[in-house]
Amino acid sequence: MTKQIKDPVHGYIEVPDALLPLLDTALVQRLHAIRQLGFAYLVYPGANHTRFEHSLGTMALANKVCRKLDLADDERLLVTASALVHDIGHGPFSHASERLAQEFGSFSHDNILPYSADLKPCFDELGADVKEAAAIISGTHRLASIIHGDLDVDRMDYLLRDAHYTGVPYGTLDANRLIHSLSLDSDEGLFLREDGLSAAESLLIARTLMGPSVYYHHVSRIAEEMFLQAGKRVFTEQSIRSFLRMDDAAALMLLATSHSDSARALISRIRTRRLYKRAVYVGRNQVYMERMVSLRPDEKERIRLEIAEKANVKEEYVILDIPPVRREMHMQVRVQNLHDFVPFDDIVPLLTLMNQTRKEQWRLGVYTVPEYREKVSAAAMSVLGIQKPTKQYKLSDIIVEEK
Repeated sequence: MTKQIKDPVHGYIEVPDALLPLLDTALVQRLHAIRQLGFAYLVYPGANHTRFEHSLGTMALANKVCRKLDLADDERLLVTASALVHDIGHGPFSHASERLAQEFGSFSHDNILPYSADLKPCFDELGADVKEAAAIISGTHRLASIIHGDLDVDRMDYLLRDAHYTGVPYGTLDANRLIHSLSLDSDEGLFLREDGLSAAESLLIARTLMGPSVYYHHVSRIAEEMFLQAGKRVFTEQSIRSFLRMDDAAALMLLATSHSDSARALISRIRTRRLYKRAVYVGRNQVYMERMVSLRPDEKERIRLEIAEKANVKEEYVILDIPPVRREMHMQVRVQNLHDFVPFDDIVPLLTLMNQTRKEQWRLGVYTVPEYREKVSAAAMSVLGIQKPTKQYKLSDIIVEEK
């Protein structure tokens, strides 16, 4: 017997009766109140979908892959259960709180072991091991590539789902074709048949194009940085753990009523969409990038304070955003070409181009309240040693005026 749930992306999703107790746990149900895309709703009003929907979609695609690979029933149940709980480690506003937690120590939402005691009764009832599920989610299990790999169902679902809810068309890919082209070999592991190359290429393109359009959109980034600054003014290494188990609404309320005046002001601005604006927004060719991305947190903070002092504004009115370089996409999966297995990179030169494009999408930002943009911009340009753009730069690399 199965339970059917109507989903706007995949149609009807079937949840086996054996997984219903897991679906109904507080850990999974909490995901109803965690936005999948954090603060992207401030850019795309439709982006209010949740981690719960994504978890269901990932479970549905994982089930399809397991059936395609003809896995035994116990393995299929383990993988689909793992897919259902793979995001329970996310805190409020998804990756925004993960970045906040990392300010106080190592943290990864892929680690579900802290929740083992709560999950164990359900997994025991399934005849499955929570530790095996944790290994699948973290990428260390022999079946991990289904959920945590180069062509994983987690990525397939979030690209399709995020494109659907934002209205951005770049996340389009043929997940069914891709799944149909996957096979399992005792020596090679999960591999892709050659007839699935076009579907795999569309996934690479979607990952690349959705970055600047959705995942790193400057408005989302500004709101996330404001949230991060508010959290750093309120939490300690001891208190951050309980915060991570909250949902979005509870998290905002806690920060909005905190002891910190500046934290309360930042959260009020987010809630009323009176966001900071870009004073500086430049690409890799205008800064000493290698130095910028290697700065320690204390060095970034020193530079931020120096910009505020030079601009003669209060330090809470300056946010310095130096994101890491997006990781290169590596496709360890091999492709079955006639009767041989060949590296994906050898027959898909598009991967090199996409990785170069991802590098060029990097942006450094300095954000402030609208009335201080001009003087914060001048101070930041001086302190950071930003080069003026020359005619070979793209328009997107130049500081632009906002509407």
